[in-house]
Amino acid sequence: MSRSKRRRKQWLVTLATVIALTGTIPSAAFADRIATTATVSTEHNVAEPSSESPVNAKITKEKADELSRKIVSIPKEYTLQNANYQTSALYSGKQGSWSMSYVLRKNNKSLGTINTRINADTGELIYYTNYNNDPTRKPSYPPKADREQAQEIASSFIGVVGSSYKGQIKVDEDFGVDTRQPLTGEVSYSFRYNRLVGGLPFMDNYIQVMVDGEGHIINYELNWDATVKFENAAPKLTSEQAMARFREEAKLQLSYMLPYSAKKQVPILSYNLSTMVLDAVTGKPIERSGRYVENTTKPVADKALGAKPTAGKALTAEQASQKVAAAFDLPSTAKLEDSSYSEYMDDASGKSVSVWGLNWSVKQEGKDIGYSAWAEVNALTGEVRSFSYYDGRENKDQKDKAVTYEQAKSKALEIVKKQLPGYVQELYLQEEADLSQYTTKKPEEIGSYSFRFPRYVNGVNVPYDNVYVRINAVTGSVQDYNAQFFNYTYPSTLPTLIDKDKALDEYNKYYKVELTYALLGDDSYIGIPVEKYNLMVAAGEINPNDASGSGPAKLVYRMVKRPLEENVFLDAQTGQWRAVDSGEVTSLIKQKAADIAGHWAERELQLMIDYKALDLEDGKVRPNQTVTRGELIKMLVLSMNGGSRNMPMAALSMGQASFKDVAADSSYFVYIEEALANDLIDKGDGSFNPEGKVDREEMAELIVRALGYNTLADHTDIFNVNFADASKMEKKGQAAIVTGLGIMSKDSKGNFRPSSEVSRAEASAAFFRFLQAKADLKEAPLRD
Repeated sequence: MSRSKRRRKQWLVTLATVIALTGTIPSAAFADRIATTATVSTEHNVAEPSSESPVNAKITKEKADELSRKIVSIPKEYTLQNANYQTSALYSGKQGSWSMSYVLRKNNKSLGTINTRINADTGELIYYTNYNNDPTRKPSYPPKADREQAQEIASSFIGVVGSSYKGQIKVDEDFGVDTRQPLTGEVSYSFRYNRLVGGLPFMDNYIQVMVDGEGHIINYELNWDATVKFENAAPKLTSEQAMARFREEAKLQLSYMLPYSAKKQVPILSYNLSTMVLDAVTGKPIERSGRYVENTTKPVADKALGAKPTAGKALTAEQASQKVAAAFDLPSTAKLEDSSYSEYMDDASGKSVSVWGLNWSVKQEGKDIGYSAWAEVNALTGEVRSFSYYDGRENKDQKDKAVTYEQAKSKALEIVKKQLPGYVQELYLQEEADLSQYTTKKPEEIGSYSFRFPRYVNGVNVPYDNVYVRINAVTGSVQDYNAQFFNYTYPSTLPTLIDKDKALDEYNKYYKVELTYALLGDDSYIGIPVEKYNLMVAAGEINPNDASGSGPAKLVYRMVKRPLEENVFLDAQTGQWRAVDSGEVTSLIKQKAADIAGHWAERELQLMIDYKALDLEDGKVRPNQTVTRGELIKMLVLSMNGGSRNMPMAALSMGQASFKDVAADSSYFVYIEEALANDLIDKGDGSFNPEGKVDREEMAELIVRALGYNTLADHTDIFNVNFADASKMEKKGQAAIVTGLGIMSKDSKGNFRPSSEVSRAEASAAFFRFLQAKADLKEAPLRD
């Protein structure tokens, strides 16, 4: 038996021991939809259970408790904190379940929680999560279980708690895949096993499992609905034909992307391609409906109705208040209660922006009568950036002012023209898709009408600039107004772009085509990932009741994004893929260095390449080349930040470089600024020398600073400094720490070699060991 197979077998044996099941329970189909229809809560530790439970379910609370403890072997030290019964809508019918929450307490502190959900009809486990809050727990790096081993653990767990689904599920090879090894000990692997119907996946039903880097199951979710019916048909299109149809129907859209953590934020033209869904039987696209219909053929006005605002003398609070009163329906009795003034640097223009925040209320005889208003005004330009109010009186005595949808739309257009005359030629009205909802309801039932005005410059969407207006249906007044504009400069005409065929060729690499089943209760939700669907429900964009079944699940082809290391967008001018966060050119394919195969530090070098801590040149990383100071800092900061390139501390000093030889457009700028902000380096004489070579002593000090031990390291007398070349060293304490922790090592003669230059391979290996040491050094409290 190979070493890897022995390790896998050991993990599975360990898993079986941990689960330690003493029996089995009946299993049956389950579905857990989002819409909760009823809830009854009971506190297990507060009162004795009633002999006559108000919950009419086959499985009682006490039985659900017993089953939970048995199925996942909940230790007896965990006490039941609460139990909650709920019913959820299925595609056809309803499902009851018990949610149980267990807590481990020690010295009045919570050290862990376990939550389960039990099917109230069958006693089946449908949800489990385990959170360990023990401060003495240490993560391990690298993780003890890799993704392959974790998947075997997940499959084994399903085989025990969901054995009836064997043969009905298949692992989703793309779900939860991260092609890079994590840079932290807090590692988790997610797996989804999709339901198979006739050998095809049904994405709405699945079993999802999460395994941590220690090999423990920390989350389990069964989402299954046996009441769904499926279309009995065969696809008339092959995958290749479906891809060709997608290409025929593709609608590329231009928009500006604004990388949020770029060294310098500059809008970049991007080609976007919305995912589509095809009926696999007819080959026709399935149209999606949405809440809004966007009209991009006619702007609010054909030309500007005035100039865009320019900065002048800062307004006082009273002057800013007058601007609001002139624009919106403030009651004559409204009194300005609060005002606040703030200034900040606008990254787009590089200029200071001053803002007034204002708050009004109306009182009678010194008492609030239920009216409040808020506004934000640009103190230099006089622009009202936002306004909203609440009036608890209006539905009682102002019904005679009620307005129709068309009247509200006219009001919204009027306020946009009045407040934004220099932008009206670039703003387009976005209307509600379904107006029938307004014909059967009274104004007080409607509440308000909403309108959005996205911005287009030369026909290109500017997604981060928009205007939102909400008109009160009862009074006809502007209830909410928000105008968000960034002061970026755009070209007067569109630059030369790559042709659409080339853009579609690139998207053919980005997407793959999948044959699957989908419910068509609401066409707009087909193909939307479950996570995004849940967010849309939470945001109120989707009513979950709209997705109720109205027919069988249909056979469809859908476009699925391939697993990628990072979120990307397609540069419409160059045809290159760029990272959404940084705007840097990237690739859809994992980069491999041509000169590290068989190298002693191959794994460590590849990790640094994966996180772009080291760059390839002509496909090579040159492992034996001396690492530069800029490269070393980049490697250190990325290692400390878990691989994230979003540097919040550095962002604070974007406008001014701390070192005269590291300008804001340098590829090392954000990393060096972050290192300075965290005291990993000193400013010294104001020079950094990013291309300078690094010796071993300098790297040792950097690592010790990152560990937080540099002050301690200066007390050389407390360390056992036994280097043969100690007389040549200045940082003896730092060298003692890194060698003692196994991050760096002495040579065969006991020398540290402080002045020896560090190669890229040596630096990569040192930072890999740094991650290990960082996990091992996590300290537990001295006392509880």
